[in-house]
This record gives sequence, structure tokens and C-alpha cells, in this order.
Amino acid sequence: MGMKWKLPIGIEFFRDIRTRGYYYVDKTGFIRELLAACGSVNLFTRPRRFGKSLNMDMLKSFFEIGMNPELFEGLEIAGDKEICEQYMGKYPVISISLKDVEGEDYKTAYDNLGILISEEAERFHFLQDSKALTETEKAKLERIMKGDFEKSAYLHNSLRLLTRLLHKHYGKQVIVLIDEYDVPLDKAYQNGYYPKLVNLIRSMFSQVLKTNENLYFAVVTGCLRIAKESIFTGLNNFKVRTISDVRYAEYFGFTDNEVKEILSYYGLEETYGRMKEWYDGYHFGQVEVYCPWDILNQCDKFIESADASMEAHWENSSSNAIVQEILENATETTKNQIEALISGEWIEKKLVPELTYTDLDSEDEEVSQTYLWSVLFAAGYLTEAGRTEKGFYKLIIPNREVQGIFERKIRSWFKRRIKSNTVKWQKFCEAVKIGKAMYVQDLLNDFMSEAISIRDTCVKKDMKENFYHGMLLGLLQAEGSWIVKSNSESGIGFADIQIEIPSEKVGCVFEVKYAEGGKLDTACARAMAQIDSCGYTAAFCKNGIRLIHKYGIAFYQKSCKVIYGKEE
Repeated sequence: MGMKWKLPIGIEFFRDIRTRGYYYVDKTGFIRELLAACGSVNLFTRPRRFGKSLNMDMLKSFFEIGMNPELFEGLEIAGDKEICEQYMGKYPVISISLKDVEGEDYKTAYDNLGILISEEAERFHFLQDSKALTETEKAKLERIMKGDFEKSAYLHNSLRLLTRLLHKHYGKQVIVLIDEYDVPLDKAYQNGYYPKLVNLIRSMFSQVLKTNENLYFAVVTGCLRIAKESIFTGLNNFKVRTISDVRYAEYFGFTDNEVKEILSYYGLEETYGRMKEWYDGYHFGQVEVYCPWDILNQCDKFIESADASMEAHWENSSSNAIVQEILENATETTKNQIEALISGEWIEKKLVPELTYTDLDSEDEEVSQTYLWSVLFAAGYLTEAGRTEKGFYKLIIPNREVQGIFERKIRSWFKRRIKSNTVKWQKFCEAVKIGKAMYVQDLLNDFMSEAISIRDTCVKKDMKENFYHGMLLGLLQAEGSWIVKSNSESGIGFADIQIEIPSEKVGCVFEVKYAEGGKLDTACARAMAQIDSCGYTAAFCKNGIRLIHKYGIAFYQKSCKVIYGKEE
């Protein structure tokens, strides 16, 4: 085999993938499905990084007049001659993405939206020479191309005007594609101008999508399904396809077979088990799918180095603020539910199909919590594991990557809570430094009573240990004057946590164990035996450390036990 196709990491333009030697997972069957069950307006909601933007550009590349038919050679849709003859390259297409329409205030967002519409209008500059348009219509086009939106009505009407001009010129109705429609609304909610932007987006959408004789059909994508009354008021033949719908499920994300084919193509078959554990687990309709962003990026890591570690690629492409918000306002009930989730169990929740950002701030706790869980589900932090007899959703964490997101946010929350009690926090640090093991144990148990724990379930033992290791590490790292190392090589292995306190010539080594079945004494003994047998204190001697405290710590749910030893 010659040179392999490149991995299309971050490539959102269909033509680039098809002409620049990138690997393409064929999703062109989406075109057939869309035409078979198309409404006048079609909304697809999927989590970020699941291929929405690439699919939208693929639709544009297929339908738009003047497209290159060679882009689809050898793909699934090319085998459907009837559809290709009737639809390929037959329609004018307006295509915009709202992903960059944001700002700290309404004016900035308004201006960014105006620039976006102006740039799309410039693609149709040839209309200025159209014999089908009047001089007045050409003047209106000129105004949009120049970005003259001083009067808000010009921006409100801009997309509808473009559909009318294109329809008159070509004698064909127009296809409208709007990608990431909810991103500006999220930014507006965060920055305090949500009501004003909702009014603008609602007006634009209403004019171009409602009772518009120039429109053939529209496709809109986003992460969340914003309430119809907020944005899509009065639309007829409006079809919504969420992650719970059976139709179209396989066209967003990679299926198991598609992942196996990718791994086989790049000679990475042996990584399949790890890929599945970390990035699979999403349930769209009746299809189990992987996050494409994760698969492509991790394949790239493995191609570079066969020993590459698994990484949280999807997590690193977002702030994960919604998880933090839930934890910040966690009631005891919510904490218990999060404990169940990170322990590999499912929780039962009623979800709302449509969301409004204002409901997230509801003073009614039940309402606000329902909306928060609904957002977590729609945004990909949770997935469906079936329904209860009452029709409620069984929600689970989809995979190891998302599990890590919850755990890291929990540790961050836990550390802040503990540090806020300055007196108790200082006593803990002092006890660690001078080797008061029983005091360390008592304070840790006190701290743990406020924490979220992992239950004794089917979650792997190493994942449970990593969870508690991370919580302890966060507490110790918060003491800024200490040198804290995690899993650093010492002796013949890797100690869980090592601390050096240079000013005191003191070192500490911690080995963390999860006590299966609550057998804390046994787990502690194993921890201390490992410290001694593996020589974890060896590195301290080279650094002039005179006193070494050894802590074997076992955790079980919200309890811990500490045994102690020292070397001088």
C-alpha cells in the first residue's frame, strides 16, 4: 500500500477531506435519509465534536449549484443514481455557522453576526449582474455585502432577502443550512444579554424559515434543543431529531464497525479495547457510537508513538462549566446521585425535551435541577441506558474519558471546600509534616464526610484508587511551599505521591489503596508493604532529606485508614 490517507483532525470542509488525501468515514447516506423524511425545517441536536459541521458542509457540497461531482465518487450516495440526477448540484445554498458569533456584550455579538451574514452575501456577488433582479434589489444586496446593518431591520431580514434574490435568479428554491445555532445563545446567557439576542435570533429565523416561498428546506444544528417558543416560533413542518431519535442515529459519531475499520487501516487493531473503554458508550437512538474527535486524535497519538497514553481530547475542547455548576450547587441528593454515576450505576431522571437558559436560574430547585440534568444529557456528559416503566431516563456516564471529567471537577470542588476551613486545613498540613498519623486519619475522615465517594461496585479497582489518589493529591498540592510529585519513579517502581519539604529536610511518601469490601486494615498493610518492598524512599536520600514519613492509606467509600512508618 502507498502513502496512507491523513487523519482529518479539525478538517470541517468536505472538499478538503476529499481532495487533500484525508481519511473519510462515509456519512453520505445522511443525504438519502434527509430527503426521505425531510421537513421544511429540520433541527439536529448532537453533542459538540460529533461531526455536525462536517455533515453540514457535505450537504452544501452535494446540493449547491456549481458543485464538483467528483467529490462524491466512490461514496455511498453516488450509488443512488436517481437521487444524484434529481438533486446533486441543483439548488442554491445559503450556509452559515454561528459558532463564532459571541462577545462580552450584545453589540459585539450583533456586529459579529453582521460580519458573518456579509461574508456569506459576498459569495453571491454575481447577483449584481443578474438580469432577473431589479436595481433596487441589487442595492439591497450591496448593503448586505458591505455589512450596513445600522438599522437592525436590515440584519433581521438579511437571510430572507438572500433567499428571495437567489430564487429569482435561479428560478429554484433555496436550501438554508445553519450550523451551531445555539452557541451565541450560550455566550449571551453567560454574559448577561440573553433576552436581547434571543429576540434577534428569533426574528432572523422567523423571517427566513417561516412561510417563506423561497425556501426549499432548511437544516439547523446545535448541541441543545432550545424551546420552540424561544427561537422557532410558529414554524410549520418543523422536525426535530435529538440524540434519542432512531432515525439518523448512525450519521453523527463513529459506529463500532467504523472505528474497527479506522484502526485496521492504520494498523492499530490492538488499541481497540482501550479506544472502546475511553471513547465509546454513547447511545444515539438504537446505535452505540464513539466520539469522532477522540478517535481521530488518539489514533494520531498512537501513530506517533505506540506507547502513547490515553488522553481526554473531547474534554480539552470545552470548559465543562456545566459540570462545575452542578457540583457548586450540589444538594445531598445530588451528591448521592453523582456518587452513583461515578460508581458505574445509573440514575433515574425526568428530562425536559426543550430547554430555555432562563430555566437554569429558576428559584424552584426541582425545575433548575431537571434542566441541569437535561443539559448534561444533551451535551454528552451523560447518555441513556434505557427507560424506566414510568418513562424516565436511566442515565449513565458513557465512558472513561467523561468519568474523568466528573472526577476532576469533584476533586477541584472538594479541595476548595476543605481549604475554605483554614484552621482545619492548617492542622492537616502540620500533621502530615510531623508524622501524626492518627491525626491525619481523623482529619481525612472528617474531610471525607463532606466528599463524594465511589461505591463498592463493578468499577475497576484501579479507577477507584485513582479517584482517591487524585483527591489526596489535590489536598497536598494546595500547600504551595511543598514539592509534590505524583507517580514519580523511585526505587523499583512508582510511588503514588511523594512530598519534599526542603526547609524542614522532611519527606513524605504515600501509597493509596482501595479497600475492597471495606477491608481497610488489609489494604493499609499492602500499601505499607509496597512502600518498603519497592524502595520508594530511595530518592529522598539523594536529596538530603533526613526524616521520611511513610503513609499507607486505604479508602472505602467515605472512610479511610492510615498506617505509618518513618525512616531517619
